[in-house]
Amino acid sequence: MTAIEWIFWDNDGVLVDTEDFYFQASAELLSEAGVELSREQFIEISLRRGASVFDLAAGDKLYLDSLRERRNQRYAELLAQGVAPIAGVAETLRVLHGRVKMAIVTSSHRDHFDLIHQGTELMGYFDFILTREDYRHTKPHPEPYLTALTRSAGDPARCLVVEDSQRGLESAVAAGLRCLVIPGQLNRQSDFSTAHAILEEITEVPGYLR
Repeated sequence: MTAIEWIFWDNDGVLVDTEDFYFQASAELLSEAGVELSREQFIEISLRRGASVFDLAAGDKLYLDSLRERRNQRYAELLAQGVAPIAGVAETLRVLHGRVKMAIVTSSHRDHFDLIHQGTELMGYFDFILTREDYRHTKPHPEPYLTALTRSAGDPARCLVVEDSQRGLESAVAAGLRCLVIPGQLNRQSDFSTAHAILEEITEVPGYLR
């Protein structure tokens, strides 16, 4: 295996545990529209397919857009309560810092991302951050990781992705990148057959630099 020069990290579910907040905010707003969102629906639609759970609601575009906007506001309120890094994240980033270059490639919007990391003290480990505003198509489309390749000028053979979801894995593989997957509780039953490896903990990542 060629020595790794860049690691592209997903954010939500890999570095920080925010997906329960996103589910809660989405479920609350969909309930107002008469839709009871189950965890199974959230996992299938949002985490596997990368689609919008608001497609489950009836109404015109203006109404659905207003629901999404209010969901985003509610999600921001939940994030403002404080988000801590997942166990082992800070330790792993310290081990890797200086050995490889690192970036975050996330589907989160920049305002949510900034709220998430206002107290994590992790940003100093990364060479750049890509958020939802930096690409037209989100995961599972390859554009997020193709954008990271362009920004880093990295050789795909020397880059490694770390993801937790099926849609993130599909995005990385479609961009021609090897991907390590650390499944979260919401993603355990997803199809990770194209992953370079499936890990139990983030502390295993440094072992894959060669």
